[in-house]
Amino acid sequence: VQLQASGGGLVQAGGSLRLSCVASGRVPGLWYMSWYRQPPGKERELVARLTRGGTTDYVDSVKGRFTISSDSAKNTVNLQMDSLKPEDTAVYYCHFAAKPINYWGQGTQVTVSR
Repeated sequence: VQLQASGGGLVQAGGSLRLSCVASGRVPGLWYMSWYRQPPGKERELVARLTRGGTTDYVDSVKGRFTISSDSAKNTVNLQMDSLKPEDTAVYYCHFAAKPINYWGQGTQVTVSR
């Protein structure tokens, strides 16, 4: 199974972007789907997580601005990003946590200008 992320780009502060990540097939043993990001010169951090049961969790800095969702088949995870800020600039990675394998997308660049 491979994950293909898309939707990144350049946007002005206050704007919106929608990231999508599609799995090439069914992911057996799926626990949850997540989006991580890695700002320039910093470590990768968890941004949002969606469990198989529908529970969501967000890092404090994006609460109220970002929304994670998936399709009913659980092979696509989206991240709607509104009210973007320059500090949201990073490479965003999707992640499917499954037993016994974790899957990562290739990363998509999000750049927010002032």
